[in-house]
Amino acid sequence: MMAILEEERANAEIARMVYDLRTKAGLSQAALARRVGVPGSVVCRLEDADYEGNSLAMLRRIAAALNLRVELRCLRLRRKLQHA
Repeated sequence: MMAILEEERANAEIARMVYDLRTKAGLSQAALARRVGVPGSVVCRLEDADYEGNSLAMLRRIAAALNLRVELRCLRLRRKLQHA
C-alpha cells in the first residue's frame, strides 16, 4: 500500500512540476509541446496527476526546452517503528 501511495505522490509531483514550469515560462501546452517536439497531448498527459507514463528522458527534454536541467535526489523513507 505504501508503494502505491508513494508512486501516486511522485506522479502528482511530476504533473505539478511540469505545469508550474510551463506556466512560469508563459507557455501554453501546445507551445511547450512544439518546443519539445511532441504532440500537445503529451504535455497534457504529463500534467495529469493520474498519468503513470512519466519518464526521465521526457522530463529532461522539457527542461532543456525551457533552458533548465533536471536534478535527482534520493531521500530516506520515513517508516513507523514496529514494536515487538
